[in-house]
Amino acid sequence: CIIWSLFKMDIEKDLIISILKLTRNGPILNKRVNKDARVPFAVAEKLLKKLQSAGLIYLQKNVVEADGLQRLKLAVHAMQLGADLESLSSFLRWQEFEEMATIALGRNGFSVKKNFRFKRGGKRWEIDIVGCKRPIALCIDCKHWHYGMHPSALRKIVEEQVERTLAFAESLISLSGKIECAAWERVRIVPAVLSLVTARFKFYDNVPIVAILQLQDFLSQLPAYSDLLKHFTKPLTN
Repeated sequence: CIIWSLFKMDIEKDLIISILKLTRNGPILNKRVNKDARVPFAVAEKLLKKLQSAGLIYLQKNVVEADGLQRLKLAVHAMQLGADLESLSSFLRWQEFEEMATIALGRNGFSVKKNFRFKRGGKRWEIDIVGCKRPIALCIDCKHWHYGMHPSALRKIVEEQVERTLAFAESLISLSGKIECAAWERVRIVPAVLSLVTARFKFYDNVPIVAILQLQDFLSQLPAYSDLLKHFTKPLTN
């Protein structure tokens, strides 16, 4: 019945939350998961095997393990089951979020700089991730997202990323030797915001807002439509 289905979803959600909480520092015993989630052992074992079959965890004998990508997918799955994103975000290491973006960029032929710092106009700037693949430089701001974000908050996030990207573009000539794209004759510099989940809007002022699990698709399509996105070029125009 509907009530039983909702009850099972709630149990699975609680189990996933416990996995995310307990595997932050590495593999854990399965009995710790069912104890933390307050789920009967037999039920927990059945759900763990289900998650393993879905490729969301590694389960060997009595040990549960999840790598960075699996933990992100677990978080998304838990949200689909009704878990609160704010709470889930606290169980994800910030480095996991950035690392998955770095891996995706690398697999798509981008050279990557994380937490790239530079100076411009007497001010220090930092961009979470800069990915370079001729002729594109992608400047990414990583955000732990939540549903129902007010449009004014989204606007501020995008405007701040555009400002950082413009400062980067204006400083590019002076960054020779520090980042690959500084040596290119021409560069198309694209600001983007990366989120844990899909936002209400996929673009704001032509700036893409990309969910982490959709990043691969975004990168594969980027060369075809980067000229339609908000961007700066070298020589600088916008």
